[in-house]
Amino acid sequence: MSLYLYNGVIHIHSTYSDGALSIPEIAASAAALKLDYMLMTDHNTLKPKFDGLEGYHSSVLVGIGMEINDPADTNHYLAFDIDEDFSELLPPGEYVRRVKEQGGFGFIAHPDENRSHLDAYPPYPWNLWDNQAFDGIEIWNQMSEWMEGLTSKNKFRRVLHPRRSILGPKQVTLQRWDELNLKRKVVGLGGVDAHGVNYKLWGLFRLIIFRYKVVFRTIRTHLLTLNKLHPENPANYKQDITTLYEALRHGRSFFSNHYLGDASAFRFYAVSADSEFQMGDTVPFRPDLRFIIKNTGQAVTRLLHNGQIIANFSAPEISYPVPSPGVYRVEVLREAQPWIFSNHIRIEDVR
Repeated sequence: MSLYLYNGVIHIHSTYSDGALSIPEIAASAAALKLDYMLMTDHNTLKPKFDGLEGYHSSVLVGIGMEINDPADTNHYLAFDIDEDFSELLPPGEYVRRVKEQGGFGFIAHPDENRSHLDAYPPYPWNLWDNQAFDGIEIWNQMSEWMEGLTSKNKFRRVLHPRRSILGPKQVTLQRWDELNLKRKVVGLGGVDAHGVNYKLWGLFRLIIFRYKVVFRTIRTHLLTLNKLHPENPANYKQDITTLYEALRHGRSFFSNHYLGDASAFRFYAVSADSEFQMGDTVPFRPDLRFIIKNTGQAVTRLLHNGQIIANFSAPEISYPVPSPGVYRVEVLREAQPWIFSNHIRIEDVR
């Protein structure tokens, strides 16, 4: 199967809500880092889309969604492929439903956020797990992880080296993700939650910690698309955004911490004698099914079945027989740190 890999960043805020820069300025940072796309999610507004800012900015394809929250400022939801703003007074079950009714799709943002040491930045967790209309979960959120780990003892180190503080998604979130996928497909992504704002950390001293160009070197989501993007023909940007959204909806994607290295060489798929199946696919079990995992050197690869590690590898390419039905995904560690997380491949019992 011919697929095209595109690397980008998701969950970004601009001056349309609480970000520091305009969308063209942010896109310039993405272009300088040779990113292919970025997905904007300003709070409770699609105004940048209505203002004509969706599309190509130089070589970077900009898709515009929004981050919706309830009146208590919890239950944040990253919504894409929609054309209607929603009131901030809606309960979360209602805006999740309306996103789907519009033909859009959405991801729960920073689902298990939990912190108490920064009064100005309280946690914004998801509290509506009985709702099954959401499409996916933001498994790894750069800003949440940084802020949750901030203490009076480590703040100097974390401010000076913000990318080094990214250690991996929460185990509770990974476990929840696996358990949900045992019931239905729930797509995972990595988000940066970029604002580019400055923080008052020591008295009157303010410091811009997370410039967009710094944040864009952390958590990236890599999409494998069925069609090629055409930045040389920017007038057809809507078709290219549809191409990106199809891969994101389907789960034909993985996410990584770019600080540990470029993950573009990673692949995880299943093969039989006559077929190939990708992340996000549901595959009938058959005895000749094998997983193929491709990676770069100097890494440890884990294969998980129903949330449990069943094999570890250090080789750059692995062929592994599919042992039984269930949901499978891959984690890759580099320098003993979480680096890459795949979406699931579902193997169905057809007996």
